[in-house]
Amino acid sequence: MPARPAGGRAPGEQERAITGNRQASWAFADAFVAEDEALLRARERARLTGVRAVSPGTGAALRMLAATADARVVCEIGTGVGVSGLHLLHGMRSDGVLTTVDCEPDRQQLAKEAYREAGFAANRARFIPGRALDVLPRLADGGYDLVFCDGDRQEYTRYLAESLRLLRPGGLVCFEGAFAQGRAMDAAFQETEVQEIREVLRAVRDSDVLVPVLLPTDDGLLCAVRKG
Repeated sequence: MPARPAGGRAPGEQERAITGNRQASWAFADAFVAEDEALLRARERARLTGVRAVSPGTGAALRMLAATADARVVCEIGTGVGVSGLHLLHGMRSDGVLTTVDCEPDRQQLAKEAYREAGFAANRARFIPGRALDVLPRLADGGYDLVFCDGDRQEYTRYLAESLRLLRPGGLVCFEGAFAQGRAMDAAFQETEVQEIREVLRAVRDSDVLVPVLLPTDDGLLCAVRKG
């Protein structure tokens, strides 16, 4: 029988302990910023309607990034039922306006309700129903401080191209779901969505005009700043 290491744990036990510690750390980080009642109600609506919502940790990251950018004009691709929008609005300037795009008007109505419950005035959000790739070309060049992409993941590289046009110098672009539930790192998975995510990861990392980071929140948040 092999001797136990000095710490008293066999190698397999050490691995399990390290994995457990990492999972506990990730869970602690995800819950570090508490969500208020309006956000919790919006999250419950997302669960009941089967709509994917950003995790609390990802929401907190978006809130912090919006505040760091002193964001006044933000574009969100994928309204959902308002969870990510609430986090963005909390981080934006008090006179900021969130433009949020979704092809499901019923979901946008739920988001409007969530924003109202959170105390945001109706003029703080502009709801545009429709397919993102039809709507984005109508938005102003260089007019946005932050673009958050959480729509159709098979369109992510095209969202990136539109975002580069929309962002001011120093503006941020963020993509939710960059890990694709672990599939983006596993060559065995070749679905169109996974390949698209891999392509946007490469494009952001290798861009001459972006400063990138991949944040390990929930399913991965890919972020980049547009250089001046």
